[in-house]
Amino acid sequence: MAWIYILIAALFESAWTFSLKFLSFKDIKSLPLHKYLEMEGILKIIPLLGYIVFGIGNIYFFSIALKTIPTATAMAVWTASALIFIKIAEILFFHEKLNWVEAFFLMLITVGIVGLKVVSGKS
Repeated sequence: MAWIYILIAALFESAWTFSLKFLSFKDIKSLPLHKYLEMEGILKIIPLLGYIVFGIGNIYFFSIALKTIPTATAMAVWTASALIFIKIAEILFFHEKLNWVEAFFLMLITVGIVGLKVVSGKS
């Protein structure tokens, strides 16, 4: 179950990363107080709320996984999985291209994740 928690934490990490991409404190600070509850204000605050919610979810699930998975292994799998999820989101939602070199290295990362799971399961 800890491995599922690592993947959930990586999904939260990916969402957290994209909330950072869209977060603009300059826009939030320039928004008049009475506009916060209007659509314009809500659209500017959503990335901040995502930053908070996804960050807490990430920390929560990662901390649960660390209880049973060795720290170095958990960190490597979490980071690599988040990277893969971010790349998948960029391809699906932002229509970025994936070239063969990137695909090759993402496959190497995937092989590394599977290898770490197999090796840590034997210890």
